Amino acid sequence: MPSWDPSEAEQVTSAAQLREVVEPPHPEIAEKVVSGIDAVSRRFIERSRLFFVATTGADGMIDVSPRGDTARSVVVFDDGKTLAYAERPGNRRMDGLHNVLVNPQLGMLFLIPGVNHVLRVNGAATIVRSAPFMADLALKGVPPALAVVVRVEELFVHCGRALLKSGVWRPQTWPEGEQPGISALFESQQSLKA
Repeated sequence: MPSWDPSEAEQVTSAAQLREVVEPPHPEIAEKVVSGIDAVSRRFIERSRLFFVATTGADGMIDVSPRGDTARSVVVFDDGKTLAYAERPGNRRMDGLHNVLVNPQLGMLFLIPGVNHVLRVNGAATIVRSAPFMADLALKGVPPALAVVVRVEELFVHCGRALLKSGVWRPQTWPEGEQPGISALFESQQSLKA
């Protein structure tokens, strides 16, 4: 295994140093951010059954959590500036929700299986426990106990290079053999506490 020694690495510490390595983007790419949800992006969001939510806590630690359902898990409101997603019970730690309570800014990445680009939304979140739209987020007839409403501040499409290169949607590129299961991961991680 490789080891990390900061003294052996040339570190990048400024935007100018970054631009020495990566040239500026094409103007259309640099200016691609919009502050609302257009009709095609709305369709993409509504068809996405898997998305990731990133939040930041008061301590600066970041939480990135997957969200997904067999049914629609996101509602896009008619104002074109707001969406809401169901908060379903998972491990009940509620890391992301605790973060939203102290820092409402969050980021979302929406994916559709087989599609090689990703839609990104950044905005400010509010947690709600009842609202008329909760019925639209029902799963098997049961509305969620909580939902997160996001006021969209930025929306843009990411290119699909990472998805294409990783082969995530092509089964023939998936790793062979048995992958580490959740029990093995949990047990191995607990060994670090000893």
